[in-house]
Amino acid sequence: MSILGSARPGSAPFARLTALDLAALAVALVLAIPLLSVCLSLLGGPSATFAHLVATVLPDYIINTLLLGVFVVAGVLIIGVPAAWLVATCEFPWRRFLEAALVLPLAAPAYVLAYAYTDLLDSYGPVQTTLRAVLGVGDYWFPEIRSLPGAALMLVFVLYPYVYLLARARFLSESATAMESARLLGRGPWRSFLTVSLPLARPAIAAGATLALMEAFADYGTVSYFGVPVFTTGIYRAWFSFGDPTGAAQLAALLVGFVALALYLERLARGKARYHETGRRDRRVTPARLTGVNKFAAIAFCALPPIFGFLLPALSLTQLLLEAGAPARDFWRHLINSLTLAILAGIVATAVALVLAFARHERPRGPVAKAVDFVSLGYAAPGAVIAVGVLIPFASFDNMLDTVTRSMFGSSVGLVLTGSIAALLFAYQVRFLAVALQSVGAGLERITPSVGGAARMMSRGNWDALWRVHIPLIAPSALTAALIVFVDVMKELPATLMLRPFNFDTLAVAANNYAADERLGFAAAPSLAIVAAGIIPCILLIRFIASSAYSRSESMPLP
Repeated sequence: MSILGSARPGSAPFARLTALDLAALAVALVLAIPLLSVCLSLLGGPSATFAHLVATVLPDYIINTLLLGVFVVAGVLIIGVPAAWLVATCEFPWRRFLEAALVLPLAAPAYVLAYAYTDLLDSYGPVQTTLRAVLGVGDYWFPEIRSLPGAALMLVFVLYPYVYLLARARFLSESATAMESARLLGRGPWRSFLTVSLPLARPAIAAGATLALMEAFADYGTVSYFGVPVFTTGIYRAWFSFGDPTGAAQLAALLVGFVALALYLERLARGKARYHETGRRDRRVTPARLTGVNKFAAIAFCALPPIFGFLLPALSLTQLLLEAGAPARDFWRHLINSLTLAILAGIVATAVALVLAFARHERPRGPVAKAVDFVSLGYAAPGAVIAVGVLIPFASFDNMLDTVTRSMFGSSVGLVLTGSIAALLFAYQVRFLAVALQSVGAGLERITPSVGGAARMMSRGNWDALWRVHIPLIAPSALTAALIVFVDVMKELPATLMLRPFNFDTLAVAANNYAADERLGFAAAPSLAIVAAGIIPCILLIRFIASSAYSRSESMPLP
């Protein structure tokens, strides 16, 4: 038995690196290549396409991206925080059902809602047709859904659960002591919420709003379908319409800057404030029973978001599918392609997350931990940015390989990595590894130090301890990580659209192509299949919500 080279948690940061540390550092370095290649594109000076975009449409990209982020953050806060507070601290009819139903919009991507509401609210859709029949008028004003506010509304409907889940978890874990103290000082329920509960929940609310903002910046399907010019649509146009990878990379670098700026401003706003709670946690706040108008208002407020964010779009898509008669003939091929990519990505991401999370767990203050934290930033980068960051180094490698084979063997190998499934899987790792790391890391944190120490003493090294002790203990967390990555890949559009092999469409790409051609009936089947895949983690979250007295959702990864 030998434990030579094994590092204990908290050991010196620059102690001798083990084989596990070196493997984790190598993986982190490879996964950092896309973000680094995007940022390094700025060093060569602006390309002709980038200069043209700066002089013409870049101001529109900046303004629309900022407005979209502002609208989405405001919307998810307006819906998510009050809904979380109502179900966590108040008692009213159907509360338990609505508490779970509020999670359902996570199952649907925003672009799926865009297709459904376009059909519902179009000039010849059921809403306007009924309106004309009832009012007997032919000329009237009706809000345009294909607009920036319309895109923001679609994103709000599917992203508010980020704020709802985290805020609800914080409100449920709140001690009764703080609220009772506020009541003794003469403050009613509403003022107690504003002055006590809301400030204490600020970190959770800010985390949820930041996740929603990142997803809004990353969206391509909704803004593209609604014709809203933002950074993600500009990146796609620079690459495919102008054929300029450098210009696309420089636009992507600016978008990464916007994401970094948003994260910095959130930390700056937090300042040195701390949000510890010193009251007793063994006694929760007694839920306030709502009566009269307040009861019905609470039911309506908690019921409307899942109705508009899940039920109506699902019914609309089902109606479109029934009118179309049957899915398009390529539907099953698209389904198999999506399942193949999602399963492979889930398995690979979970395996990589196990190595990285375990290495960080064993040496939490070393260079490995810093490298793993940097790789986690990939989740904050939009899919279009990741796609450009993957295409540039992969294309360079393929060109170099082709040059070598031509000079040595007189034959061309063509493109080996670019436009392959390998490129797609690599992009998925960069984009969604942070989700798997969060779940696996939470599982490792629940293992007591005594178990970890015994594993090191009785094993033949870190790899043996990971395989024989830690993986069996965190199997549920690992399965959760694989499941969530699976669902994220099923929904992912921009990176798949830019990196997929020729004639290898997924459900998301097929839905986008059909919708772009205004064939919403054919877009309904792949859209519903994506929603069905998203329901799986929602069911898990709903079961978790229903069975938890003291929620621990803060440590659960969000799909």
